[in-house]
Amino acid sequence: MESVGNIILFFIVAIVIIVFSVLTVTTRKILRSATYLLFVLFATAIIYFQMDYQFLGAVQIAVYAGGILVLFVFAIMLTQQPGKNAEALASHRRWLGLTAALAGVAVTGYGLFSYADFGERLLSSGIDINMEKIGQFLLSTDKYGYLLPFEAISVLLLACIIGGVVIARRR
Repeated sequence: MESVGNIILFFIVAIVIIVFSVLTVTTRKILRSATYLLFVLFATAIIYFQMDYQFLGAVQIAVYAGGILVLFVFAIMLTQQPGKNAEALASHRRWLGLTAALAGVAVTGYGLFSYADFGERLLSSGIDINMEKIGQFLLSTDKYGYLLPFEAISVLLLACIIGGVVIARRR
């Protein structure tokens, strides 16, 4: 049974994630948005630590909060003036974004509620699941492995860095 303190901490961190996620996408100052994203990534690491996934929490802080966010800030500083405000969205774009967000919430809700007992079935099956097996499954080249998408994202990030440097040099 979980303690009341863990449950309270979870809800506080969940509220922090929700608030800073909304602030990340609604602010017009891009460096402020990157700072809010940093808070979201740290709060996500707290949830990993709370679930006793110390390695995953450390990776969250080192790779995402450390590496990826520094990459974003570096690209922002290269490509534009960080103090400028972004222009306001046109009315039709705002409705398009809201429609896409609601569609995403609907799909996520369907996924969560239609497969709600998946974790319970997996745990009751008697299969021993640890971080090593999860890592092997995620980074394998088998049928359901995620090595190719993982490498594709790293190539995409490299292309973004190169593109940012090329755009900055033209100016």
